[in-house]
Formats: sequence, structure tokens, C-alpha cells
Amino acid sequence: MPFLSDPELDALLDQLPVLAGQPRQLEELSGGLTNRNIKVTTPRAIYVARCSVNSTGLLGIDRDNEYVNSRAAEQAGVGAPVIDYRPDLGVLLVGFLEGTTLTNADMQRPDVLARVAAGCRALHAGPRFRDRFNMFERQPAYLKVVQERGFRIPTDYLYYTREFQAVRRILGPAEHTTVPCNNDLLAGNFVDDGEKVWLIDYEYSGNNDPCFELGNIWAECGLSTDQLDELVTLYYGRRQRHKTARARLQGIVGKYGWTLWGCIQNGSSTLDFDFWEWAMERYESAVAEFRGPDFPHLLADAQASD
Repeated sequence: MPFLSDPELDALLDQLPVLAGQPRQLEELSGGLTNRNIKVTTPRAIYVARCSVNSTGLLGIDRDNEYVNSRAAEQAGVGAPVIDYRPDLGVLLVGFLEGTTLTNADMQRPDVLARVAAGCRALHAGPRFRDRFNMFERQPAYLKVVQERGFRIPTDYLYYTREFQAVRRILGPAEHTTVPCNNDLLAGNFVDDGEKVWLIDYEYSGNNDPCFELGNIWAECGLSTDQLDELVTLYYGRRQRHKTARARLQGIVGKYGWTLWGCIQNGSSTLDFDFWEWAMERYESAVAEFRGPDFPHLLADAQASD
């Protein structure tokens, strides 16, 4: 990555006490579709400044919630240390984590999958998050945004409302246990130091069904259904058919809901990124699952007691 020459950004960072007057090198990190991630190297330490780049109200992102939950993740032992938060500047400053940012190819390795399961367990056992996240609430909210704004969505998107509601009836009741979840664990949001994985980026964090976390990892990281079963088994310590079914269903409705996230970004973001293609990848995958032969069995298995 090239080092940045950005006087405005440099002046902004100089307003943070830990960085004020410090010589520093700035390096843009990859990723960040709703923020810029800047690696800040000083003689004393290395940081990452998460800088908000646009209005994210349409996406339901609450930066105060992100800050509070990032601190809770730090306390759980799997989040980066939180150094400073300046909502007036749109900056969250965290410590830089030494390790490898994972890819989907890395997720195919059994040792990595085991560390991922352990990382999720640690986060989920940590301090409660401030708010909740529930895709059965988030998807209707996103749908309202796209309809009110006239954003483009797949022409047959609403054809699958019945399937979405069928899953909601089984997985949605409030009596299910919730735990603090990241809710956005694509491979790039894991940093692996070889002994443990760290979980980063808490924009969508909230207390949620742990099976959403596991199912979303399956959906976003290109895991097979056998690997999902292995991930669920590693997480719970034993194979549980109803938990695997629950995680897969949560992954499916995640794809269906995140499709609308992509549609909102496609209609509103100024970033040079093909959000429509991103949305359609998830949508087509969700439709294949809704239409697939396993879907009725998943609904039944999710209600079984094993």
C-alpha cells in the first residue's frame, strides 16, 4: 500500500491526544465500504484509525454503538484495544493487531476454522453489547429504505417473502438466547496470529442468536455445508443437527437481507465499487437455497430436539 499524503487527514489525526505532535506514517488499508481504515505508524506504537467516509444512516450503522461494542470485544479478549473515539471527527482509533488478515482460502483450513470457532465463543461469552441485531428486523428496515428511495432491487425479490417469513416463524421468537455478536464476520474481519483469531469491525454488532454469527460466516466465507457442520460442532463442542440447521437458515436469511444492503449502497454510495454485483451474488445464492431440496428439511431440523 502506498503511504498517504493527505494534509486534511493528518490535521484531523493531530487532534487525537495520543497522536498530537507525533511523527507518523499513514497507510490506507484495504476494505472498508462504509469507512476508511488508516494504519498510523508512530515511534511509540501502531494504530488503525477508522474514519467514517459517508452518511451511514440508511444502513442502520450507529457509530456510538460500534464504539461501545468495540470496547466490550476488547474486554472479551478478541477485539483490538480501543484507544480513542471522537464522534465529532468521525474517528475511532484502535490498536493495530499483528497477524494475518484471513481470506476465504484460509477458511478452508481446519486449524483456522478451529480458531474461528474459539474466537466466536470468546466474544459470545464476553460482556453484553449495547443494542441488538436481528436480521428479521433489519431486512424489513432495509426494504422500507429501498422502497421509499426508489432504489433498484432484483425484480423477483419479493417473491421469496413467504420463505423468509417461514424461517422467521421458526427462528425469530424472542425467547431464544442472544449473545454479543459481530454479525459481519467475512474472512477479512478476522486477524490470525497463529494462536488465536482477533475479530474486528463492529459496525453491525449487537446481541443476536449465536447461530446467526456461525451461519453468516458460512455464507460470507465460502464454506461448504460440511464445513458449516464442523464449525457448529467446534463451537458447541458436539454435533447438533438442529443447531447446524439453525445456522444454515440464519445464513440464508442473512444473504437475503444483505442483498438489500447492497441495493442501498448501489443507489446511494459514491464509492467506486460494484455494489449491484455484490448484492446479486448474495441474492442468487439465497434464492438457490430457498428453492433447493434441503430447505423444507432445514425448517424441520431446526425445530428438532436432536
